[in-house]
Amino acid sequence: MTKTRVLVEFGMGTSLRREDYTEAACRAIKDALWHNSVNVAELFDFHKEDMIIEAEIGVQKPEAVDRDALLEIFPYGQPSVRVTEGGLDIAKPQGGRTVIANAAITVSFDMEAAE
Repeated sequence: MTKTRVLVEFGMGTSLRREDYTEAACRAIKDALWHNSVNVAELFDFHKEDMIIEAEIGVQKPEAVDRDALLEIFPYGQPSVRVTEGGLDIAKPQGGRTVIANAAITVSFDMEAAE
């Protein structure tokens, strides 16, 4: 397989009140994906299902993220999700925190698979 990266998108998501790391991560992925219509599959004569999608999510508490919920966001392709330490937790004066997640989405294709 000759995996070739063709696209990288970035996004940010927050959980302002509930301190929900999964929700912040979901919003970060959607921010990265929903800003663009990813039409690269057609440019290379591939089907959208051929897209190899790798999402890396940064949050302060990676263990608090439901990876399966993140995978459900992707409408097509072959997604994988990796959650790492990153993002920000911003303390609130009244207690609690705002959770910020960052996402990097990479789209690749197996360029030898074109028929």
